[in-house]
Amino acid sequence: MNLIDTSLTCDPKKESCKGQDIEEEQTMSMPINRRHFMHGASAIAVGALSYQPRRTVAQSSGELKVALNGGDYAKACIEAYVKPFEAETGVKVTPIAEEVPSSTLELMVSTNSVSVDVIPVTAGGAALASKKLLLEEIDYSIYKKDELDAIVDVTKTPYSIGSIIYGLCMVYNTEKFPSGKPRPATWAEFWDVSKYPGVRTLTSGVYAEAGPWEQALLADGVPADALYPLDIDRAFASLDRIKPHIRKWFVTGSENQQLLHDKVVDVALSYDGRAIALMDQGAPIEVNRNQQKVTWESWAIPKGAKNLQNAQKFIEFITRADRQAAFAKLIPYGPANRNAYKLLPVDVGRKFASHPDYLKSSILSDAKWYTEAGSDGVTNSERLVRRWNEWILQ
Repeated sequence: MNLIDTSLTCDPKKESCKGQDIEEEQTMSMPINRRHFMHGASAIAVGALSYQPRRTVAQSSGELKVALNGGDYAKACIEAYVKPFEAETGVKVTPIAEEVPSSTLELMVSTNSVSVDVIPVTAGGAALASKKLLLEEIDYSIYKKDELDAIVDVTKTPYSIGSIIYGLCMVYNTEKFPSGKPRPATWAEFWDVSKYPGVRTLTSGVYAEAGPWEQALLADGVPADALYPLDIDRAFASLDRIKPHIRKWFVTGSENQQLLHDKVVDVALSYDGRAIALMDQGAPIEVNRNQQKVTWESWAIPKGAKNLQNAQKFIEFITRADRQAAFAKLIPYGPANRNAYKLLPVDVGRKFASHPDYLKSSILSDAKWYTEAGSDGVTNSERLVRRWNEWILQ
């Protein structure tokens, strides 16, 4: 996505790409990340799992600079990842509570002035950065087999490895659609406004990967295993049918959360983190994980990182099951390491998109397809956003 702003970790829920919300007026596509629409949803509520080093502390010399995004996410990273890593390795870690836009990453690499050793990247952002040779290869030889095997396959690439997984799912107002009464269970039924009347909301298409394309195609009868490559014409034809019944095409997570909180909508496409946060606050809503669209965020190392060996060790460390379980207890994002669920209370684990029971019926976002360009040099993400901007005004 060689677009106006293709931040690797830029967050549509933020007012700026440095920790607050980016402007909604930006209508070009960008990679989405796990903290989309989660700002303010959950402060650190519980302590990390008590940490027991699995090997003798090695008083190795060295240092490491890691970007951890910002806010509560960065705080959770420091408690679950940074402090235990320092204790185990003796490596001094400098945490940076900032995001690393793709333009910054590219500038650092191209000018041989890389100032950070580890960065978070979205699925799409990682695909783009690897194409441009902006990332170091992950050294999988240092991983224990049981840990590596447990990490969800699609989040493991030569240049990045999964940290958290989140989903776009259907959410009901339980006063309108109470348990035991008829309620839409699939996107085809969400589209069926005659059988399941109620006010609806879907994501806007201004951020391509976050758009309602897969849901529209599922509603039109496309099998889940045949979604990609997305049929763009068919998706918009399906959206034509639901368009009159959508109260709001939400852009930011705060919009989405407010619509659910204020009971403006009866059934919604929603980021799971926003919905779970509302449920924890007692809101009368329920999440339906069937046909949820799942995406993820990963860790990566900028090409030319000054502390490459320590960066490799840090990423191996923070993708272990015990560390990801500790992180998930601090802030509600699903772990990419499935073994983390063995260390989480059942009620906590079932809140997350990556729970093994949910993944069976989930749609995995194809980051590679979104970043592919046609003969005209336009990526699929760009193509979707251009089409959306025309369609929404019709």
